[in-house]
Amino acid sequence: MTYEDRLEAFNARIEAGDKIEAEDWMPDDYRAGVLKFIEMHANSEIMGAIPERECLPSAPSLQRKMSLCAKIQDEVGHSQLLYRVAEDLGKSREAMYEDLVNGRSKFHNVFHYPTRHWGDAALIGWLIDGAALVTQASLLDSSYAPYTRVLKRICAEEQLHLRHGEYITLELALGTEHQRWMFQDALNRWWLAIIHFFGPRSNPDKDLLLRWKVKTRTNEQQREEFLDRYVPKVLELGFTFPDPVPYYDDTTGHWAVREEDIDWAPLEAIKRNEGPETARRLEWRRRIYEDHRWVRETLAEAALHAA
Repeated sequence: MTYEDRLEAFNARIEAGDKIEAEDWMPDDYRAGVLKFIEMHANSEIMGAIPERECLPSAPSLQRKMSLCAKIQDEVGHSQLLYRVAEDLGKSREAMYEDLVNGRSKFHNVFHYPTRHWGDAALIGWLIDGAALVTQASLLDSSYAPYTRVLKRICAEEQLHLRHGEYITLELALGTEHQRWMFQDALNRWWLAIIHFFGPRSNPDKDLLLRWKVKTRTNEQQREEFLDRYVPKVLELGFTFPDPVPYYDDTTGHWAVREEDIDWAPLEAIKRNEGPETARRLEWRRRIYEDHRWVRETLAEAALHAA
């Protein structure tokens, strides 16, 4: 078969709803796009553990520390599962990690921002994990089968993380004036980053991952679902939103934010790896990676001798 014949057959499989396996033939653009997408997801899981790790000293009890530690451990585990799926597309785990710690690859925008107190742990666990679940649930029907299989486990664990964050939020919302302030302060600082989480308006004509059904929903569809799900809950708890303030659109029956109210400049800086905490967190992750290189080398040598 010619390349054109293979591509036509591949596109027909996608249109028919078939799932693509790692050993199947796929266009180079599909392979490269899926690899980059999963690699960024893996990077985001392992970098996402850092902000919550920074919240540990402010946890109000030993029980809270232990539950947050378990959540952090889960996030690191998710990254390893995703790196393993990405490896099958032709890039080694070591190469992906080297690119991450040296600033050559990306991770999600929300993990470039600082944490200040326990209110951040509540907001990350409820609203940011809630945003992640909206995105990840939409990917459960992705055309790349190995990704959908690993997402089933990740989404199940993220549901527990969401409940964890929701529980902390309710404790703060029903607590003292200072406790309520902590969540409101976190919401004021993180809200724009959460709006950015879903990215700017999608262009289906140019987005190959949408065309090949690796992604099944546009950025604006996901943002709309998130706003519909969480804005009423936040308002019910008596908290208020900073700019861009969400509003209920009677014509569509959905919550929305006005495009002209969204400041995209901070997201553009993060795309250049110039976020508020980008350099410090990458340096911390790079130093840990280098300090523990001897462990990986020892394990590799032991495996070689065992063989």
